[in-house]
Amino acid sequence: MNNLFPFHASILGRRGFLTGALSGLTLLIAMPRAVFAFSSSEAEALITKTVRDINAIINSGKSESGMFTDFERVLVNYADTPNIARSVLGPPARSASAAQLSAFTKAFQSYISRKYGSRFREFIGGKIEVDKTQKINSIYEVSCTAILRGESPFAISFIVADKTGKFIDLTIEGISLLKSERAEIGAMLDQAGGSIEKLTAALK
Repeated sequence: MNNLFPFHASILGRRGFLTGALSGLTLLIAMPRAVFAFSSSEAEALITKTVRDINAIINSGKSESGMFTDFERVLVNYADTPNIARSVLGPPARSASAAQLSAFTKAFQSYISRKYGSRFREFIGGKIEVDKTQKINSIYEVSCTAILRGESPFAISFIVADKTGKFIDLTIEGISLLKSERAEIGAMLDQAGGSIEKLTAALK
């Protein structure tokens, strides 16, 4: 019996190790994506897909309304629209109800798609190219170049959040979508007398 005990303990040890390893693997698979560090290559891959879709839209030959619908789809797929919407709404977002925030976010993403879709329509016949990616604290800046026919190239950058793995800002020639919309939405909210419902209706 004494000779059998080490063998029995060894089996138990191996079983315990395998059980622990499998449990650990299961836990890793179940963990949300945000637990893992987002990488520069992932950020660049995200924006490469975004740019690919934008290039396809601007050269699709679709009507303006059709292009705007496609731009909104790109925004929903690759941008963290709920956080962008809350950010541009500012302090009122903290006291808004879930229904108010949901309605505002939907109206805001359509508004942004039309506004920036109009700007991207100027790129018809051209393209956007991804140049480089750099990590800055908890964000990644993916620098791109817009190449238009008959015009000098200019810079576009996408800011990707490490936490969500989606882009949270876009700059065109140094102008930030987030900052400019925060000011504009704030002014529109003032005109609406602080009513999020009226602001949402105005964005439609």
